[in-house]
Parts: sequence; C-alpha cells; structure tokens
Amino acid sequence: MRFMIQVRANPVSERGEPPGPEYAQLFEEMGAFHEEMARAGVLLDGAGLRPSRDGWRQRYGADGRREVVDGPFAESKELIAGYTLIQVRSVDEARAWASRFPQPFVGMACEIEVRRLYEEADFAPGGDMAIRSE
Repeated sequence: MRFMIQVRANPVSERGEPPGPEYAQLFEEMGAFHEEMARAGVLLDGAGLRPSRDGWRQRYGADGRREVVDGPFAESKELIAGYTLIQVRSVDEARAWASRFPQPFVGMACEIEVRRLYEEADFAPGGDMAIRSE
C-alpha cells in the first residue's frame, strides 16, 4: 500500500522565501525521519513544493476544452507545500509513520493529510472501476 503524506500550505510556504535559521532543527529532524524511513524500506520519495505562483492549473470543461490558470492561488489552505510518499504493509503502519512526522512549520499551527494511493489491485477485473474493499 502506498500513502502520500501531504504537508498543507500556508501563507509562509506560499511566500517562497528561503527558510530562516529557526528551521535548521526542523530540517535536521525531517532529514533524520526520511533517512529512518529509507532504512526501513518504506520511503519512496519526498520533497517540498515551490509556491503556487510558480505553478498552474489546467481545467477541463465537460466539452473537453482546456483552460490554463496560472498561479498564485488564493486559498493556501487548499494547497500542498510538500509531500512524502511511503509504501507500507497496512493502514496501521502508515498511521504509525505519520504519527511521527515532524511538525512542518515552526511556531505555528499546521497540518498534514495522509491519503492512500490507488493500486491496480484495487480495481475489479474487467475494468469496471469498481473498488474492492480492503
């Protein structure tokens, strides 16, 4: 099972400024945590994301037309500032790793969101897109 741990963005991450010295300890903690996950064989990838002003959204209309909307995007609470992708044997194992995730922003309330990725085995045979329960 693969899970994505998403660090939710906030006005600080959206500014896109280099982190100050107050983040040195967090970077050490995050590096050690990712290293521990790598040694345990569960870490697939992890990175911070640049602010939304450096990105875009591509919208698809019901008629198939595409529209490109350049960032920045106003609602930072709906954005992702970074992610860690893990592969584990169970939901409980994913919860255990996520419970140890370092607090992403120093001195401010923040949150992470953990979401399971679909796997090929989740879909019923025949391509009818019916999801099998766990």
